[in-house]
Amino acid sequence: MRIESSFLFDLDGTLVDSVYHHVLAWKEALDSEGIELSVWRIHRRIGMSGGLFMNQLLRETGGDFSAERVERLRQRHAHAYQRRHAQVRPLPGARELLEQLSRSGMRWAIATSGRMETAAQNLAALGIDPSRVPVVTRDDVRYAKPDPDLFIAAAERLGVPIETSIVVGDSIWDMLAAQRCRALGVGLLSGGYGQDELERAGALRVYEDPANLLRHLDEVAARR
Repeated sequence: MRIESSFLFDLDGTLVDSVYHHVLAWKEALDSEGIELSVWRIHRRIGMSGGLFMNQLLRETGGDFSAERVERLRQRHAHAYQRRHAQVRPLPGARELLEQLSRSGMRWAIATSGRMETAAQNLAALGIDPSRVPVVTRDDVRYAKPDPDLFIAAAERLGVPIETSIVVGDSIWDMLAAQRCRALGVGLLSGGYGQDELERAGALRVYEDPANLLRHLDEVAARR
């Protein structure tokens, strides 16, 4: 039998173990601006769009976020993350999962809320060449997660219907975005969200990490 489904993968916390590196990078950037925010609160926002992150931060802290300050925070986060990128590793089974999908003739793409300036290191860690694999980043769409634009754009690049695609992500923002574009959401625990949270956000199945998903691939992938 041949697998017919296509897969649209989030990147941070889904294929690479980088969520907490982003958390610490954001903490460093916020501290540099004198903005106090607990690490756990930052973690709850990883995976959503930067604009939504800033909007929630504004409501929570009551601070003033001009366009210049937002851009300064973004750049400081990017620089802080890049200093940590040598510590980032693929999650267990990530490379093997992608290799298996390619061997089976399965189409897959990457759709990340991060910009290419931070995603590039993660793609390199996975051995992914963006010139050969469809990669959609925040630079390519008007709105990021929980809006569905990233996944819709990734499906378009693959030339597949979004309704028959499987969105794999580690955050509630991935699952909400999947629901909004009528794709099947599959959650992974490797980004720090709990199974109940992912299921409430719309995940049909939840697995520990890419290795666990690979072992249960037949549970989510349609076959001819």
